[in-house]
Amino acid sequence: MFSSESLCKCGLDLEYESCCQLFHKNTKRPVTAESLMRSRFTAYAMQNKAYLLETWDSSKRPENIDFSREQVIWTKLEVLNTKKGSEKDNKGIVEFKAYYMQDQETYVMNEISRFKKMAGRWFYLDGKVKSVGRVGEQTNQGKNAPCACGSGKKFKRCCGK
Repeated sequence: MFSSESLCKCGLDLEYESCCQLFHKNTKRPVTAESLMRSRFTAYAMQNKAYLLETWDSSKRPENIDFSREQVIWTKLEVLNTKKGSEKDNKGIVEFKAYYMQDQETYVMNEISRFKKMAGRWFYLDGKVKSVGRVGEQTNQGKNAPCACGSGKKFKRCCGK
């Protein structure tokens, strides 16, 4: 078998080299909104700015992603629900929970992300954070939750802009 260090962060229980690395190196393209979501989570966990920007819809894409304030370690992705987003669709929604470590505590962020397909390729459009909080505690809801990036700001004043 293989070690847990070589497992892809996307949660599919595959080695990174035979999973999201194929997308990150442009060897393959995600064929569903969910596969793009998983590859973007892995890219975020690995601070792969180029892939994140490349797969962000140009109408919503930020000019840059600054990982210098990143004080979290993304540990696990759990996909809860998908609506549309198949190979045949042009739009898709993926609800997920992203787990991370910050200050030796485990947190979870629940988000609903929207995706669209143009010219046969999926792009991340935007997302709405439903909740953020420590695992096992009642979570803070929505845009007034602390931002998961670790800035200390509310989500609405940071990554939620």
